[in-house]
Amino acid sequence: MGRLLEYKRIYLSAFDNCRPILAVILLKAYSFFCFALISITVYAFLYRAFTGFRF
Repeated sequence: MGRLLEYKRIYLSAFDNCRPILAVILLKAYSFFCFALISITVYAFLYRAFTGFRF
């Protein structure tokens, strides 16, 4: 749990005193989009691995 809090602190400190605010919003949206794509990829891989789908 401590590692996740450290990642959160690093993530939030990356946007401290960042200007313009529009860039901050776009970067946060982009990071969420990348996280969503990685999550979908991991889910698809695990689904195929556990259901016996041949690669």
